[in-house]
Amino acid sequence: MANSTEYDVIVVGAGNAALCAALSAREQGARVLVLEKASKEERGGNSTFTAGGFRFVHDGLEDLRKDILVDLSETEANQIYIPPLPSDLYMRDLMKVTENLSQEELAEILIGRSRETVVWMRGKGVRFIPMFGRQSYSVNGKHHFYGGVNIEAVGGGWGLVDFLVKAAERAGIEIRYSTGLRKLLQAQSGAVTGVLAFGPKGYEEIHGKAVVLACGGFEANPEMRTRYFGPGWELCRVRGTKHNTGDGIRAALDIGAQAYGGWSTCHAVQWDISAPPFGDRVVLDNYQKHSYPLGIVVNMNGERFIDEGADFRNHTYAKYGREVMKQPQRAAVQIFDSQTIKMVRDEYRIKQVTKAEADTIEGLARALEIDVEGLARTVKDYNAACQAGDYNPAILDGKRTEGITPPKSNWALPLNEPPYYGFVVTCGITFTFGGLRINTSGEVQDTTDATIPGLYAAGELVGGIFYQNYLGGAGLMSGSVFGRLSGRSAGLYATQATRTAAE
Repeated sequence: MANSTEYDVIVVGAGNAALCAALSAREQGARVLVLEKASKEERGGNSTFTAGGFRFVHDGLEDLRKDILVDLSETEANQIYIPPLPSDLYMRDLMKVTENLSQEELAEILIGRSRETVVWMRGKGVRFIPMFGRQSYSVNGKHHFYGGVNIEAVGGGWGLVDFLVKAAERAGIEIRYSTGLRKLLQAQSGAVTGVLAFGPKGYEEIHGKAVVLACGGFEANPEMRTRYFGPGWELCRVRGTKHNTGDGIRAALDIGAQAYGGWSTCHAVQWDISAPPFGDRVVLDNYQKHSYPLGIVVNMNGERFIDEGADFRNHTYAKYGREVMKQPQRAAVQIFDSQTIKMVRDEYRIKQVTKAEADTIEGLARALEIDVEGLARTVKDYNAACQAGDYNPAILDGKRTEGITPPKSNWALPLNEPPYYGFVVTCGITFTFGGLRINTSGEVQDTTDATIPGLYAAGELVGGIFYQNYLGGAGLMSGSVFGRLSGRSAGLYATQATRTAAE
């Protein structure tokens, strides 16, 4: 067992943000301990359940090939088109989806340090490839990427965590599994001096000069979901780990940390209705159903309730799960015909899927227990409202409906070529937006806007970046950027304290 002098920095959590924090603190010469509440088999937090996609600033494919997509062959490069993502577009999209609520200083750090952080991760051994299957459409024989999040870690979220864990092990960082945070320890001065943890041998006080909280939000805590989101939220499915129950947030609030950000909203998607209560480590994120812009979405009364073509999927999917929660039975059905079914993402082809197929809309309604007359009327009205225009799912094509509510603003192709396909979904929560307030060094702030010495935060428990909605690929990127930032700050703080004590 470690004594009180063994660690400079204690990192709580073992997902993407936490491991980036640990690696960054280690770069400063700090002795680092990572505490993972989950077992080794269930490690990685929500990061494991992601597709491993990152949104970061770049100048297009040739820029990416310099130091990120270094494994891409010339043949592969000639088959794809990845548009540049300038920082002003990134900021504009982030502010658009968050209704201009994203805290500007944090947003500037996220965006401004995004590319250098991906390069830094590549230097730690994380390999990246284009997201062929999920973020591109074939146009004239070439893969055209869209929506801004075009690069993923090899092996998705599981691969990302595995790369980072191996990097931590190479760096000499200790990871303790099945050991969760229960309380933060403080000196009389108020400085954080370690943690009270609960592990296989019971309670243990672990002392360190700095603590980085990176153990996720409260999405797996039904009591907190219901308290902050309202009635019915105890019934939603959790896309990821069962271990994100708000422990880091509550421990920090208990010592006077400032609650900050979008506490009444969350990232929630359309999720197969047969999915288990928590994430499946084999199926991972394939229970999600994200090709809804290619078809229509109806409730069990057969009524549409969202604009499926309001924007790119990356700009709408994280809020549409909440809309499903508002529908009868907390359920909805995504409907496609033979024109579009061939374009849906691979997640629609797994065996663990709730679907039906029929040669008529009425037959599909009966198979899925949707109101038959309601669905027939909805599809008839939708088809009549579809306007002429060139259909192109890789761009905002402007092919819209007119005269119906809600409209479909892009990709409005009539459903008129049988057979018809329906996929039943419910709400799957990914992570919560409310959390702790940090400054531009990653230090946690108290309720008087003063820094709590020795306490840092990163990842999903940082409030102030996402409100109302979410920008695809920005979550992992935020975890990496602020994990690296907070880890560096904590490492410098701890090593400076060591030097001061020695003088």
